[in-house]
Amino acid sequence: MNRILVTGASGKTGRRVVERLVGIGIQPRSALRMAKGPETVPFDWTATESHVAALKGISAVYLVAPPGVVDPLPVMLPFLEQALQSGVKRFVLLSASSIEDGGPVMGQVHAWLRSNVPSWIVLRPTWFMQNFSEQQHLPTIVGEDAIFSATSDGRIGFIDAEDIAAVAAIALTAPDFQSGDLILTGPETLSYDQVALLIGQATGREIHHHRLNEQQMTERFVTFGVPDSFASGLAAMDVAIAEGAEDRTTDNVSKVTGRPAGSFRDFVSRSAGAWAKPVD
Repeated sequence: MNRILVTGASGKTGRRVVERLVGIGIQPRSALRMAKGPETVPFDWTATESHVAALKGISAVYLVAPPGVVDPLPVMLPFLEQALQSGVKRFVLLSASSIEDGGPVMGQVHAWLRSNVPSWIVLRPTWFMQNFSEQQHLPTIVGEDAIFSATSDGRIGFIDAEDIAAVAAIALTAPDFQSGDLILTGPETLSYDQVALLIGQATGREIHHHRLNEQQMTERFVTFGVPDSFASGLAAMDVAIAEGAEDRTTDNVSKVTGRPAGSFRDFVSRSAGAWAKPVD
């Protein structure tokens, strides 16, 4: 491999992919909306003029779709075509466990990669553990001692973003990595009630899981500024969890990395400080 470009380099997985690559002696190029240093490059999915410079000398790309876009393929396609023209040989796409090849959202990008590029790996992680410590659920855990979802008793094999990054780094660099998709999960499935209990034990507070219906969850997302169509899709994913869609585990993390996937309990133990109440 010559050079690796990491899109979404400031995000939950992107920044960890960068750290993993640096840790094994590879300095990737980080694509950011605002370049912040010598190993970063300004990048905008909708600004095709930024693509050529970002791709110069690059042979492998970590792909994170533009956020909040219901149909990302048309937005990403000019970059993907430019990448092929520039000589990129390997594409590693961050998708999701619930999205099949050819399905909606990232499923269309998945299908395009399968049909058009020489080497492709689609990572399909389930829901991130870091959703509770970095985004989404963090404000309500800290401010309200609460988690809101429409997942009912549904169980999820929550995955640590560190494990996603570890798999991505190998997929980007291992010469003989086979094309295909990998569903990535943690070692056990947990309900949101169980998650609330574990976080409560770590913080010494009672954390409540508030069970909403699909409409209430949609309205909650809209209140936070999520577009209506995207909000309804997110709420529907919660309902699918309630119906058992994510009640599974795989051993793909250990197959790729040679070590077990991290547990939610270990994640909670090292992340407890994120849920501390602010000091007045």
